[in-house]
Amino acid sequence: MTLPVDPPRYLAFLGAMAILAATPGPSNLFAIANGMSRGRKAVLLGVAGMNTATLIWYLAAALGLGTLALAFPQAVKLLIVIGALYLVWLAVKSIRSGFAAEGGLGHATVQPGRSAYWDSFLVQIANPKILLFFGAVLPPFLDFRKPLAAQFVLFAAATVILDVTATTAYGFGGAALSRKMTEPRFRRGFSLATAAVLLAAAGLIISRLA
Repeated sequence: MTLPVDPPRYLAFLGAMAILAATPGPSNLFAIANGMSRGRKAVLLGVAGMNTATLIWYLAAALGLGTLALAFPQAVKLLIVIGALYLVWLAVKSIRSGFAAEGGLGHATVQPGRSAYWDSFLVQIANPKILLFFGAVLPPFLDFRKPLAAQFVLFAAATVILDVTATTAYGFGGAALSRKMTEPRFRRGFSLATAAVLLAAAGLIISRLA
């Protein structure tokens, strides 16, 4: 039986995706603000809104990347290289932020007057982090010699599960994590572990081009 995704490649994706899901970004910061200002029920509505947007992006990527692979195979190879370099850049950024004089998660605001679902949907649909994910991170893990539909289902399932876990955790316990990240020793260890996983994933991606 031929699997739609090679197990090592899928495991590398899970590692990289787990780091991306857990790394503070617009969606996670918004989840913190949403939970603090609206309560636990709003956290769950916000998670649903964000992942609705993620699935829409997956559908668009499935249509666009399949067409691109057929028409411009060299462009796909370029995307793979860009994806590996992007993961390396994230690793360097993680180390720099971990050893910076001050840590912190930044700022996020909740705009009143709309539902938690739609606020979160709008945050994710225009999230620059997710734009980079579909443009640079996902393509290297796809095998364009195999049917793409099954691969997108598996990658989408992993993405949604990890995103739900991360954003729910940030929403329910974000304030505690935020305080923990201000401790220099914890922040440095977290940043080094993050960089190691990202560099390992980048190395696997580059090895696929050999």
